[in-house]
Amino acid sequence: MLIYLQMIEDEADRTKFEQVYLHYRNLMFHVANDILNDWQEAEDAVHQAFIAIAKHIDGVSEAICPRTQGFVVTIVTNKAIDIYRAKKRRAVRPLEEDTVKLCFRTTGSPVADAIARLPERYREVILLKYDAGYTNQEVADLLGKTYESIHSLDRRAKQALREELAKEGIEV
Repeated sequence: MLIYLQMIEDEADRTKFEQVYLHYRNLMFHVANDILNDWQEAEDAVHQAFIAIAKHIDGVSEAICPRTQGFVVTIVTNKAIDIYRAKKRRAVRPLEEDTVKLCFRTTGSPVADAIARLPERYREVILLKYDAGYTNQEVADLLGKTYESIHSLDRRAKQALREELAKEGIEV
């Protein structure tokens, strides 16, 4: 953890990062291991995720809250998928599509249920941008995509959400 803390200059951000680290490290490992089915690669994914979190810790308002949990799970999921893709290029073993999922709990509201039914790539963009409050550029940096692709995904995600809500009889 000292390596991560050395990346952070502000003492308050260090304390916040330490709380995030201690609270979410097991969850992050579990998510990465579910995707990769290899504990060593899962540890690599968690390490890479913590580096990304340390770089963006100033954007985390509270260390322990559902918003931060979504942020942390999204980052570790994407890092694990990146490792999986690199491993796939080396022709190791295939990953079943249904095992790669963002942990998202609905609250029982029609909007949350509609978001949960969206494809994962749309759900990630919506949650990071509108729930966590990140800009398109920040989302692009976090997900390792271009600004243009996030802008396009955001537009398609909003349209898909409108369609899901219309099925429920909710006009937006």
